[in-house]
Amino acid sequence: MKFHKVLVLCSVPVAMAVSGCSTEMEAVSSADWEPVYEQPMQQPSSRMASGAIFSGGQMGLFATDRRAAQIGDILTVVLKEKFAASKAQGAASSKSDSFSVTLPTALVGGFDNASLSAGTDRSFDGSGRATQSNSLTGRMSVSVVRVLPSGNLEVLGQKKLTLNNGDEYVRLRGIVRQADITADNTVDSDRLANAEIKYVGAGDVADTGKKGWLRRGLDTVSPF
Repeated sequence: MKFHKVLVLCSVPVAMAVSGCSTEMEAVSSADWEPVYEQPMQQPSSRMASGAIFSGGQMGLFATDRRAAQIGDILTVVLKEKFAASKAQGAASSKSDSFSVTLPTALVGGFDNASLSAGTDRSFDGSGRATQSNSLTGRMSVSVVRVLPSGNLEVLGQKKLTLNNGDEYVRLRGIVRQADITADNTVDSDRLANAEIKYVGAGDVADTGKKGWLRRGLDTVSPF
């Protein structure tokens, strides 16, 4: 009875620590997705001549164009991610053989049949199929964190949604060509190079959909 009480008392702090594990992990990960507020290098000034309607430092035609072009500028990414993949394979093989031997009369002895025969028949038939699909749509704003020598922009951003029993994180990183940015300062996600898009959850809801740490450990060492 005493052992049972000790086990229960020890399990309570362990369970509390594990329940907050995912929230703490995602909070730490969020530090890697913080926006850049200060410009690490001096941006060249694109001062316009008096009365000009064209700005040489902007991708747009008119001086009022406000597309993202410098570190710290905000850009809206339209998420249009949809992928589908399938794979199927099959294999079949068969083999059969037979042989017979007629024994000499001197070796037959009391047997009525002097012929021996044997045969084997083997076959194999296997098939497999795998399918996978995913879709992610929406809009989120990111900030320019670096301007590459080619003029391309490295963007980074995170959106955190706090629900009743947990948090949801949408994180995005990638390289954008300024020419792909539309007049309303948006770009489709399929235009991003080296795109890294993450949708993760933390809290009670996310933990419920995962195996416990003890169960995962047992599954790892189980021979079955």
